[in-house]
Amino acid sequence: MANPRKTHPLLKIANNALVDLPAPANISAWWNFGSLLGLCLIIQILTGLFLAMHYTSDISTAFSSVTHICRDVNYGWLIRNMHANGASTFFICIYLHVGRGLYYGSYLFKETWNTGVILLLLVMMTAFVGYVLPWGQMSFWGATVITNLLSAVPYVGDSLVQWIWGGFSVDNATLTRFFAFHFLFPFIVAGTTIVHLIFLHETGSNNPIGLNSDADKISFHPYFSYKDLLGFLFLLTALVTLSLFSPNLLGDPENFTPANPLVTPPHIKPEWYFLFAYAILRSIPNKLGGVLALLASILVLMAVPLLHTSKQRSLTFRPLTQTLFWLLIADVAILTWIGGMPVEHPYIVIGQVASILYFSLFLLLTPTMAWSENKILGW
Repeated sequence: MANPRKTHPLLKIANNALVDLPAPANISAWWNFGSLLGLCLIIQILTGLFLAMHYTSDISTAFSSVTHICRDVNYGWLIRNMHANGASTFFICIYLHVGRGLYYGSYLFKETWNTGVILLLLVMMTAFVGYVLPWGQMSFWGATVITNLLSAVPYVGDSLVQWIWGGFSVDNATLTRFFAFHFLFPFIVAGTTIVHLIFLHETGSNNPIGLNSDADKISFHPYFSYKDLLGFLFLLTALVTLSLFSPNLLGDPENFTPANPLVTPPHIKPEWYFLFAYAILRSIPNKLGGVLALLASILVLMAVPLLHTSKQRSLTFRPLTQTLFWLLIADVAILTWIGGMPVEHPYIVIGQVASILYFSLFLLLTPTMAWSENKILGW
């Protein structure tokens, strides 16, 4: 009798994705981040669900309800800390996952890559609306500043902002709809993740040397299923340690003050994982220009496959382009630092130089260097 794992209409889908999937024998730990992101999403949905059971999306009670969760709900403090720090863990994994894709040329699977960029945008939107929910000072002013950027859209900008606010300022209607969005988006992310995987399984995984690995495949289970479980162990250890020992390390102290529309915080800034994009936004002294640069900072990833000029896929054997890759990593780190600094000299100039370098690396320097390497090798 045939194994139901291979014949059952539902089980065979899971089997082909998680058990009998042929995977390259030489994929390194950098290929663990996809499954870690899946784990992060599951953790966020579960902790978020339990938080939603006790949270109230009303401006008069939202801040108090979060306090109530931390003080009175069984293990509410742990659920809240796991959810808040789970977001940081999520973004660490996303950025490492994207960095892996850039380094090893995984972006040449165009459909997989583009659905990945859409996923990144969706997760960023989800995190933004989620940050507004505790209704602290930084929640309120972050929502005000970022939604206000839409007023830069020509002709319809002001109407668009008021439509999103549900009034003439960030108020109760805004909080209620942001809660609705924050509950909905993770499920859209989960659905898009399935599309991402469907596209990936059309081609199979890339590998560190960027060559076709059809001649050297091993089954996903038990090899990579156990490798993924080890990754889960590391991730959960880090997340639980952070949540138990320094849960507020990555948060803003300003958010311990309830939202007050009459008092503006001295420095309005988003969570650490948005600082690089925020720095690019601030480095352009024009509202519409800044908004376009902010969008471009993420959407530039979609241009990467179109600008691939090298005859090799991966950066493994391309030391010259490797230097540019690490320059990009350093540049993003500098932008992250600048995003958290006040708008004054010398930070303004550093931010502008780093922003120009960011786009130059993607659009000009890397394609030129790859072309040069082809010439050096006589290809």
